[in-house]
Amino acid sequence: MESELDDAMTVEAGSTDCRVLIEAKRSLEDALRILSDLPSSDHLRRQLLAVYNQLEGMHDLKRAGGAGVSFRSSAWCSKTTDVQPG
Repeated sequence: MESELDDAMTVEAGSTDCRVLIEAKRSLEDALRILSDLPSSDHLRRQLLAVYNQLEGMHDLKRAGGAGVSFRSSAWCSKTTDVQPG
């Protein structure tokens, strides 16, 4: 069963960047679920949700740009634009 899940994720995520983003989002979902039982964790959960939303935005960029977008360098940007990072 676990192998089937791994295979499904490989098919779902079209690139290494997407797989990393999906895994990071899943990890944050787990952390948010666990922290929901911890009193006075609202501020921390909001911070984690903000990070989750940033990852989702990066995933949206990757889905829209496909192979033209890579997060493999510290100065990542879309290869399809002339806009320089920073």
